[in-house]
Amino acid sequence: MFDVLIIGGGVSGVSCALVLGSAQNKSFVTDKKIGIITHQKASSLQEALFNNAYGIPAGALGSDLLKQSLSHLSTSYPHIIQIPEEKVIKVESNFAPSIHSSPSVSEFKVITNKNTYTTRNLIVGIGSANTFAIEGLMQYVEPHKKALPEKQRIQLRNTDHKVVEGIYVIGTLAGWRSQLAIAAGSGAAVATDILTLWNDGVQTHAHDSIR
Repeated sequence: MFDVLIIGGGVSGVSCALVLGSAQNKSFVTDKKIGIITHQKASSLQEALFNNAYGIPAGALGSDLLKQSLSHLSTSYPHIIQIPEEKVIKVESNFAPSIHSSPSVSEFKVITNKNTYTTRNLIVGIGSANTFAIEGLMQYVEPHKKALPEKQRIQLRNTDHKVVEGIYVIGTLAGWRSQLAIAAGSGAAVATDILTLWNDGVQTHAHDSIR
């Protein structure tokens, strides 16, 4: 059982994982199990060239960034479980009575082409191509509101990244424009939402410091 499982090893997904990873020493995070399904074959970064992204040297290739980001995640935060070479095909939800309070708590079954996982929170960040076909999430698909109509991009219906209780969407699939900095910020924003959730609703984030 994961406390949070991220679908997508692109900019928004890895950015989300990095922020969650950097919070590992917070008392409300130490017992949390975090995973990321790092499927990257359909990532728009595969053909990207960056000359305008903050902190990234001009001329950097997206294909290199994909590899470097997962290496960074693995080296800095090895406690985050990376699940490579699996594609999510279905999500099932199961609502069970909470032992801590009267409202229900959500649990999700994530089915890939190879395995099945369960998680309390699900974060989806796999791009806005209209080939999106995850069974169990199709009812949330709608036309992308910030893309040219002729590109036929899609997004998942959401409010401030939240699709329904326990399911979040990040990056271009959340309705953001296709810019690396925007996708990274979207993933980081949801990571801080998860941290706030784990901190009993007290607003929080994760910063590293030289002091």
